[in-house]
Amino acid sequence: MSTMVFTNYPVQDVQASTEFYEKLGFTKVQEMSDEHASSMKWDDSFCIMVLSHEFYSKFLKDKKIADTKVQSGTLTAFLVESPDAVRKIAEAAKANGGDYFAVDMGIPEDQMFSLEVTDPDGNQFEPVWMKTP
Repeated sequence: MSTMVFTNYPVQDVQASTEFYEKLGFTKVQEMSDEHASSMKWDDSFCIMVLSHEFYSKFLKDKKIADTKVQSGTLTAFLVESPDAVRKIAEAAKANGGDYFAVDMGIPEDQMFSLEVTDPDGNQFEPVWMKTP
């Protein structure tokens, strides 16, 4: 059995976040979505769940939701097929209310390429391309 990963992000507006992630190439999984959450599928092994603050809070016990516009809650990386795919996701994010930036890892782009992408709520993720032997 392969492992499927679900990253959960707290968002102010589930519908707006759903539309944002669709513009980046994710697909909404209707069976796992409602007014409190949307399951945004990248591929058969990776999904981002956008959850209303009220719903997300149910999983935190005594913790508070981080203000992801000024604090980091998580950094999730996932593989994509090319450096151009990384750029396409980042540009789509910026065109739709998110943003992106590069971190100089000192690794040549023909070996590995990634950008740090943020959604409108400040949740951050990293599409990555790596050369495989």
